This record gives sequence, C-alpha cells and structure tokens, in this order.
Amino acid sequence: MLAEETFFNMSEVNQQLIAERLNISRATVSRCFTNHPGINPTTRARVFQVATELGYTHLEKRTGKGRAGGGRAKRKNETFGVLICSDEEEYQRTDYQNPSEQILSGVTEMAHLRGTRMDIHLVDPKAGDPADPAYLKVQQMRRRWRGILLVYPFPDAVLEPLASALPTVSLVEQFDHAGLDCVDVDHYKGISAAIEHLVGQGHKRIGYLTRLYQVDASWSFRRYAAFLEKMARLRLPVDHGDVVNVFPGKMLGVEETAAYAAERTRAGVTAWVCAADHQAYDLIRGLKARGLSVPGDVSVTGFDGIETPGDCPDLATVQIPFREIGTTGTKRLFEKIGKRFSSAQHVLIDCTYRTGETVAPPRG
Repeated sequence: MLAEETFFNMSEVNQQLIAERLNISRATVSRCFTNHPGINPTTRARVFQVATELGYTHLEKRTGKGRAGGGRAKRKNETFGVLICSDEEEYQRTDYQNPSEQILSGVTEMAHLRGTRMDIHLVDPKAGDPADPAYLKVQQMRRRWRGILLVYPFPDAVLEPLASALPTVSLVEQFDHAGLDCVDVDHYKGISAAIEHLVGQGHKRIGYLTRLYQVDASWSFRRYAAFLEKMARLRLPVDHGDVVNVFPGKMLGVEETAAYAAERTRAGVTAWVCAADHQAYDLIRGLKARGLSVPGDVSVTGFDGIETPGDCPDLATVQIPFREIGTTGTKRLFEKIGKRFSSAQHVLIDCTYRTGETVAPPRG
C-alpha cells in the first residue's frame, strides 16, 4: 500500500480563504476539489478561479484502495491543464462579468463526468516567448498533464511548443496553427443577426468598433470580416473612417475611441456594431460623457452576452453559449487524448441574438 500524501501546511488555511472569498462553506470548497457530484458546476468553476488567484494547489490523498479501483480510479488520477491568457488585473476585474467563469463551468462539468482533474494557470499576455518564466513554469506543470485547453488568444510564438507537446484544444479563439483543434462561436451568424436588427430599424450607415489587446484577438477580426460580408450582401457601403481600431497605425485608447466615435456619430453614423460587450459598454459611457445618448442619438450592439453593468442599459447583443463551448471543448480534448493524431476539427457553436434596449430607429 502506498503511503497517503499529505496536504501542504497552508492548504487548510487556503481552503478557508477561498471559502471566505466566495462566502461559502469550507466543506463546499473541499468537495469542489474532489469532484463531489452534489456541487454546482458554476460554484466549482468559481472555486477553481479563486484558487488560481491565491496560488493554491490541492494534493489529492491516495490510498491502496483507490489505486486498486481499476479503470475509473485510474482515470481520476488523470489531469489536464487549462491555460488562460490574461494578466491578474484583467482577470480579476469586477466591473464586467468574466466569460471565462462560464467557460470553466462547462469544463469542470465535463471533468467531473470523466472523473479527471484539472490545473488552471494564468499566463501573462506580455509573455510572448517560450523561454519566458511564465512558460517555463507551464513546462514544469505539464509533466503531469494529459492535454491542454487554451482560453483566449495566445502569442503565435508559444503555440507550437504547446500544441506539439500535448493534445491541445483552443476555446473561443481560432488560430492559424495547423493541427490545432478549436471550439468557437459562429461569428458570422451573430454579426449577421445584429446587422439585420439594425437594418430592420432603418439604419444604413453602420460603423464597426473594437479595441487593441495585448495579444491580437483573431475573434475580433473574424467578426469584422463577418461585418463586411453581411454589409456587402445587403449592398450597404462601409466608410473606411467608420471602422475603429482594426487597422495598424490608427489604434486608439478607450477615451480616444469614444471621442472618435462621437465625432463619426455627429458626422452621420447612426449605429455601431462592437466586437465585444465590454467595448460596447465603454462606448456607451464615453458617448454619454460627450452628450450623446444611446439609443436616442445612436444605436449600439455588442457580442458576448455578459451581465449588464448597473450604470448601463440592457445591451442588444449576441449571446455566446460559453458553458457549452467549455463542455464541447473538454469533450474534444478527451477524444484527442485517446486518439492523438486524428484530424484537427474546428467546431462552431450556435448563438442567439438578444434585442436589448440599445437599438432604436435612427433620428430623422
């Protein structure tokens, strides 16, 4: 019989800290780490998020009985990694709902059904080289992993080392890297629904707005491509000046973006299609500060379906099924682990459009 592994000296304190941070019992936290069937997947995901923030690592107790349990007992010792490309400040923002919370809810649900474990690790977007200490730490951790899930965009330079080392699936981001599986949303359907809603209200001059990220967000460019395609299909012209933060050399900060959008609105833009909800909410606040109302003076749509901040109207947006993306991506990772060199798949999950309160007919 193998001797039981012990917890780190600080583990009891850390579990209590997690419980206090989330206002739940320590017993609930403990059950999350042991994949207890009675735990809500969303609660489990939130516990893992806070554990990541605190740097807490759980060591599971092993006994001879557990080791002799056969296939399922063996499967419980399997671990896969979840790498989230986000710095601490952005990840812990409270002014906007973090989509990764819903993604992790789906991931942990599938991990529980499979009887496997997961390690969650934040990677700073500024770490763009495989030799960076952030990735050296990942290399140490992945020795016990069977596969990797990637959440959010990653620098191109690190994709090859990650994808070539272990079965890898990307969630909510499609990379050009050959052989990399991805589970994403149907960008064209979402953008198409938003534009159809705007055109149905009478809008013809529609702008597209996004923002600069530390790592290029290909989802933003895919939504821009969908925007151009839909506008072309409807025979509606797109003014180059009504496209914000897409082209190099003309990237603006949040306040500069709002000022420019206000200028273009006064010049005739009657609606803005934003690549993400948090961009739309920043735009709405910025326009309000400059004397323009939404939807009175201009309409705005988003893309994500996150919770509405208290100081903003309910956004017209595309609802992304983040939890389903998490479950589907994790299931695909298990398939890749079982059949490592199968053909890569790009799976696009359906989305729905929510009309909200930020779209109205154009004035005049």
